[in-house]
Amino acid sequence: MIALFQTIDLALNLYTWILIASAIFSWLYAFNVINSSNQFVNSVGMFLYNVTEPVLRPIRRVLPNLGGIDISPIVLLLIIFFIRSFMWNTIVPMVV
Repeated sequence: MIALFQTIDLALNLYTWILIASAIFSWLYAFNVINSSNQFVNSVGMFLYNVTEPVLRPIRRVLPNLGGIDISPIVLLLIIFFIRSFMWNTIVPMVV
């Protein structure tokens, strides 16, 4: 049973890093630091967008409009942190 929780924790940890990479990529893209016409850069950007956007979209619908500031990745990181803490501090001790 612990292996299942470790696998879930690993998946959440990987998604956290993908979310951080997506935020950094979007900043680099917005400030024209990276070449958007490069096919590799474009494919990395599309991958990050396709992986993170389905989860961020419902959060953006709930959050108020803050102009040009998008705090949905921060909210998602807090949700992931809560899930991981809840899992290890509440669920795992009851199962083990």
